[in-house]
Amino acid sequence: MSDVIFEPLAFRNLTVKNRIFRSNISGRFDNYDGSGTQTRINWEMKFARGGVGAIISSFVPVQIRGRILINYATIHEDSRIPFWRALGEEVHSQDCKFILQLSHGGRQRDLAGFEYPKGHSSTDRPESLNGFECDRMSKDDIAETVAAFAQGARRAKAAGLDGVELHSANGYLFTQFLSSAINDRDDEYGGSLPNRARFLIEVIRAIRAEVGPGFHLQMKISATEYNNALAPWEPAGNSIEDSMEVCKMAEQEGVDAIHVSGGSTFPHPKNPPGDFPMGEYAKYYDAMISSGTRVLQNYLLFREGIGAKLFHSSWIRARGDVIEGINLPDAQKIKQAVSIPVICTGGFQTASVIRGAITGGKCDAVSIARPLVANNDLVQQFAAGADRPAVPCTYCNRCLLNVLENPLGCYEESRFPSRDEMIRQILSVYQPAPFE
Repeated sequence: MSDVIFEPLAFRNLTVKNRIFRSNISGRFDNYDGSGTQTRINWEMKFARGGVGAIISSFVPVQIRGRILINYATIHEDSRIPFWRALGEEVHSQDCKFILQLSHGGRQRDLAGFEYPKGHSSTDRPESLNGFECDRMSKDDIAETVAAFAQGARRAKAAGLDGVELHSANGYLFTQFLSSAINDRDDEYGGSLPNRARFLIEVIRAIRAEVGPGFHLQMKISATEYNNALAPWEPAGNSIEDSMEVCKMAEQEGVDAIHVSGGSTFPHPKNPPGDFPMGEYAKYYDAMISSGTRVLQNYLLFREGIGAKLFHSSWIRARGDVIEGINLPDAQKIKQAVSIPVICTGGFQTASVIRGAITGGKCDAVSIARPLVANNDLVQQFAAGADRPAVPCTYCNRCLLNVLENPLGCYEESRFPSRDEMIRQILSVYQPAPFE
């Protein structure tokens, strides 16, 4: 009998062999200047060999000022094309597609480097949780950034990659323009929803003008922002109805697919849904103390005592009870609003849940990050008949908290026979080495 998980998904310009996408996730695997390394290729090959239909790259900055972490490969100049070409060729050898995520952090920058002390944004107000500071973008800044996205798409196409995704979700620069809670401009880029969407639409148009209609272009969106999840006094931000309208505008401008997420920041109780282990966070959060004006007070809060307990309980309460498929209700509404395929992210690791989402018309495919970090061969386990991996992801989020200082990998010791085995698997990303 056929299995919808393993049916090809045809977009307008691209066909993917199955309905499982590796969502955007990676570690600090590259050089400070944004040049790529063999380690990143090794990382992506874990998932290509594991059977996913397509890999969506991690956050790839189109400008140095737009990066969220140092040691992330960029696409901000032509010298980066050969690396992405080499990576794409390796991934293609496993019959897997590779979609480059064109990104800009705006004011949301964890470790941005010394070159630009402040980020760019739609506003000049600091980010609310960590106090990341920013400069309000002028119209010249906006035009320059629009052009940078278009050139990033051109470079991805020149590298032979299969498409690009605009990271217009999770609190990054596009969200900062789209959001009714963040965007406080009074010019043509602020106010009404069409004005707040203008920057995104200009980028889509510029990309299509640069690469033509035949190159795959999708966008990721925080369908519901929940901007007041941890701070009830803050405005809620965009609703699903707002995002449905944005997605319809994007489709009219030539976007080929919508990737549905949630939350107005990263991390956020709704994204990635799961735990927020306070002790683990405090252990590595100190690396960010110079990044934002509120990081030090948060670091002290997260370490221990009643403050840490209150924050943790607020996080769990704001997250809610649903983890796997948390964004499916929003994805279903967006799918009803557009005629292009919809990809949904949100803790997926159960084959029957994924099948039900697709056959029930809630989405056309799912994207997975943490459960694939825990089980690189998850798709192969599904193909062998498993409904759920033998050792599932616990949604502890230790993988994401360690990424500030340590190699990305699964840090939940209970999933491994021993701590030594956990360390071995985490460090396996460094093989094969670039030099013998």
